[in-house]
Amino acid sequence: MRVEKISLGETGQFSPIFLEYLAKNESLKDFYQYYPSVENAEKQIALKKAFPKRNRLRLEAVLNEQYGALDMSPRLRENIHALSEENTFTVTTGHQLNIFTGPLYFIYKIVTVIDACKQLKAKYPNYHFVPVYWAASEDHDFEEISYCYLYGKKYTWETDQKGAVGRFMPQSLSKVLDEMPDKAPVFEKAYLDHSNLADAVRYYVNELFGHEGLVMVDGDHPDLKRIFAPIIKQDIEEHVSGKLVDETTKKLDDAGFKTQVHAREINFFYLNSIHRDRIIEEDGVYKVNNTDLSFTREELWQLLEKSPEKFSPNVIMRPVYQEAILPNLAYIGGPAEVAYWLQFKAVFDHYQLPFPMLMPRNFGLVVQKSQASKIEKLGLKLADLFMEGHEIRKKYVRENSENDLLLGEEKAAFAKLMEQVKAKAVAIDKTLDGYMGKQETRLLQEFEGMEKKLQKAEENNQAVAINQIESIKEKLFPGGSLQERHDNFLNFYLTNPAILDEFLKGFDAFDFSFHIFMEE
Repeated sequence: MRVEKISLGETGQFSPIFLEYLAKNESLKDFYQYYPSVENAEKQIALKKAFPKRNRLRLEAVLNEQYGALDMSPRLRENIHALSEENTFTVTTGHQLNIFTGPLYFIYKIVTVIDACKQLKAKYPNYHFVPVYWAASEDHDFEEISYCYLYGKKYTWETDQKGAVGRFMPQSLSKVLDEMPDKAPVFEKAYLDHSNLADAVRYYVNELFGHEGLVMVDGDHPDLKRIFAPIIKQDIEEHVSGKLVDETTKKLDDAGFKTQVHAREINFFYLNSIHRDRIIEEDGVYKVNNTDLSFTREELWQLLEKSPEKFSPNVIMRPVYQEAILPNLAYIGGPAEVAYWLQFKAVFDHYQLPFPMLMPRNFGLVVQKSQASKIEKLGLKLADLFMEGHEIRKKYVRENSENDLLLGEEKAAFAKLMEQVKAKAVAIDKTLDGYMGKQETRLLQEFEGMEKKLQKAEENNQAVAINQIESIKEKLFPGGSLQERHDNFLNFYLTNPAILDEFLKGFDAFDFSFHIFMEE
């Protein structure tokens, strides 16, 4: 595959706060520590060197338990063991447990962390860098993970299970597997041979990327929560994160940036086998929303000491939890993630945790050979593909028509004529000035209508090319969405298992461009 790149700004797909962050806008400098670069990683290492040895040992033990009897590559075994050593650091991305990996960008996130670690190792050979996938196993929004798109068809997992999705039994996915037009053995074994969704995801992630040393961390574990317990207690008692995030949110709003998330007084859920519901405080009593459960202050702290796994961080505290248990240098996320992490630096500062380098994941588009051939024949530029459908049609027709479809000269001549007419009218009666202005506006609108008619007529003359453009647009931007946010990677992997290697070779973690993979 040939890889071509265009700037993220050219695509018209990204929010102002995300683009301004990448452009190093001065007004955002106070909301992060170091800009993501290979060079700044050395400064981040200096910040993270004090990561406690006991936490490293506990992390290694938990990972060995979670991987259990899973077949691990030598590189993966080495990486897990290396996490106990003081010269080892992680680069992390996080994602939900979408069925069959969900949209393509899950794969792009994983590839980005792997490539980032390779580049850091090349620059700093005396250190070890481990790519980490943080599995959002405690999320309870099942609807978000319950479907995927394959060959244009939506496949949906139906189950009445409740609570943290990582604890769901995945065997009922057999119905979806039976409906799929092609066999996917890695997912069949994952979903049918494992007792919960988190283990199933670990299996297929290991099958796809274990040879690259990728480590999956499932934070739903008592020993990891025990590390985090002091922060849980302080945050619930003092409402620290809620106050700090609110202050930061106001600063970002005042600077003209739209924020992503809103904090609560208590930013933790109560988690058990059937519930993941918010902890709320009413008159000194801690209640679990939507349940009959309640605790006095003393009972809540006893629960935290005995069963810290019952406390699940929300979107505000999950990043803090992650950084408390990982020797992490950088977090890699999508545009929305980068935007909401910018709201959290003050929370990290309060808990004396280094704020990681905040890196955008890689963004990609796969253009298959037949599509690439048509794009070349039509003479389309890659940036054109990101335009709205009506805009790309208009641009193509005007650039390829033998006729002049714009009435610029005619409108200019009309405007000059109207000036003469208005001058005559005003000379007779000054009150006619407003009337003549309205007539000029009405007639200019008629010219615009004529231009649209000419455009439409020329589109009809070039119907074959226009239909080809619309077909390409729908395949590359299904439903008007970016391919990476809609299509599942099986669309490409089932016919070309080497596609993952193409991504690993073609993406550059520190090149914040849109990568376009052109089949040849």
